[in-house]
Amino acid sequence: MLTLRIDRLLCSLALMAAVIFGGGRAEAHPHVWITAVSELVYAPDGTITGVRHAWTFDDMFSAYAVQGLPSKTPGTFTREELTALAQTNVESLKEYAFFTFAKAGALGSQKKEKFGDPIDYYLDYKDAVLTLHFTLPFKTPFKAQQLAVEVFDPAYFIDFKMADNDPVKLVGAPANCKMSFVRPTDSTQTQPLDESSFLSGDNSNYGAMFANKITVECP
Repeated sequence: MLTLRIDRLLCSLALMAAVIFGGGRAEAHPHVWITAVSELVYAPDGTITGVRHAWTFDDMFSAYAVQGLPSKTPGTFTREELTALAQTNVESLKEYAFFTFAKAGALGSQKKEKFGDPIDYYLDYKDAVLTLHFTLPFKTPFKAQQLAVEVFDPAYFIDFKMADNDPVKLVGAPANCKMSFVRPTDSTQTQPLDESSFLSGDNSNYGAMFANKITVECP
């Protein structure tokens, strides 16, 4: 049951979407909410090695995810008790590219950078919500004058809101690197999507309008 929990939820979300869009005009909207903090991690030689995330899930998802988990103290869970669930999370998220997309290079000549399997992952449970911590290492660390990282769900079943305070940090970056961060604009969140667009796959990247965009320039 535990290893199927996240996949079962994602399947449920897909069924919800089918019902939502089956009635004609509708608006794509999320069913899971995540508050995120991200760090771009650099090595001493100036290469970027990976992206470190901390994702805090909404209380409804958190309650669903921990339902039935054994705990020595009812209502609380230690990091050790959540080990298997943390593994399930990262393994399930792999299919969705961890909702993290990176490109290096100047605009117009950007190259997609691939991530390896997540490392250093674990779950915390505090104030009745789960926070998933994990690091996505780049398959090949690299140096880049310009780097763009976006965090979003292309299908917009999950809404990613970066934390209000210190949402993005550079860790170990060269002193001359400058980071900028752009949140999705509120005006995009009411755009309707009709059934034909949904079924044809035209909305397969609908969630890009709600992307959190991180840009780093290292002259």
